[in-house]
Amino acid sequence: MAATQKLACFRLPPLPTIKEIIKLYNLRAEKQLSQNFLLDMRLTDKIVRQAGNLKGVHVCEVGPGPGGLTRSILKAGAADLLVVEKDTRFIPGLQLLSEAAPGRMRIEDGKHYKNLPFSVSTPLIIKWLTLTFQKDVAERLTASTGSRQRSRLSVMAQYLCTVKNCFTIPGCAFVPKPNVDVGVVHFTPLAQPQIQQPFKLVERIVKNAFQFRRKHCRRGLEMLFPESQRQELTEELLRSADVDPTLRPTEISISEFRALADAYSKLCEENQGLIDYDFREELKLSTLQGKGEEKLLGNARGFKKLWEI
Repeated sequence: MAATQKLACFRLPPLPTIKEIIKLYNLRAEKQLSQNFLLDMRLTDKIVRQAGNLKGVHVCEVGPGPGGLTRSILKAGAADLLVVEKDTRFIPGLQLLSEAAPGRMRIEDGKHYKNLPFSVSTPLIIKWLTLTFQKDVAERLTASTGSRQRSRLSVMAQYLCTVKNCFTIPGCAFVPKPNVDVGVVHFTPLAQPQIQQPFKLVERIVKNAFQFRRKHCRRGLEMLFPESQRQELTEELLRSADVDPTLRPTEISISEFRALADAYSKLCEENQGLIDYDFREELKLSTLQGKGEEKLLGNARGFKKLWEI
C-alpha cells in the first residue's frame, strides 16, 4: 500500500500534450535562441533515464521551453526541480505544470543565464550531467585519443569527467526540424580531475596544442613562449614532459597533457611573467610597430619629394 502511494505521488494529473500547450499559448521556436521542441515523450523519458535514478533528488533544468523534458523529470520522481527559463512566453505553460506537481517545481527567470541549446561553454559543461548537442559536437566530446574527431573540447571535457555518447536523436523528431541530428551526452564528474593544475593553465596548454591540429604538436606548443626563448623553453617543456614533439595534437593522451601541464607550470614558476605571456599580443605589437615604421618611411619619402620641389 505504501509503495503504491509513493508511486502515485510521482504521477502527474491529466494535462494538455506539449503539442496542445504550444498551440494554446501560440508558441513558436525562435531561431536566434536555437529553439527546437521535442514532442515525443518517449524520447524525453529516454533522455532523463540517462541521468540515472532521479527519485528524491534535486534537479536543475535550463531552458525547459514548453516543458517536455520537464514532465519526464517530474515523472522520474525528482523531489525538487528548478527550471530556469529566459523566454517569458513559456512561463504560463510551465506554471501550469508546476501547479500539477505542487511543492516539487520552481521556476526562475533566466534572463541573466545562458540558455542551453546545442552549444555550451566548456566551464559550464562540467557542472551538468545529461546534455544535448549537435551530433558532431557530441562526437568531439567523446572522441578517443587518435581519432579524427579528437579536439580541444574532447580533452577539456574528458580530463574532468567520464563522458559517454548515449544515443542520437534524428533531427526529424524536433519541431522545427534542425539541419542536424542531436547527440545525447552524459557527464560523470571525476572526484579528482586527471590533471591537477588550474583550469586556465590546462586550457592554455590544450588550446595552443590544437591551434595547428594537422601539424606536429611542437608547432602549437612553442607559441606558449616569447620569441626570444621559444626554442629553448619548448625543448625543455617537451623533454620534461617526455612527449614526442612529432605527435599530432589528436594523438596526445590525457596523461601526456597532464605531463605537459605540470612541466609548463614549473617553467612558469622559474620564469617570471611567463604565465601572462600571450603570443597574440606580441604579434599585434609587432604588426603595429611595422605599420609605424612604414608610416615614418612614407613621411620621409614625402619630405624628400617636397624638398626636391
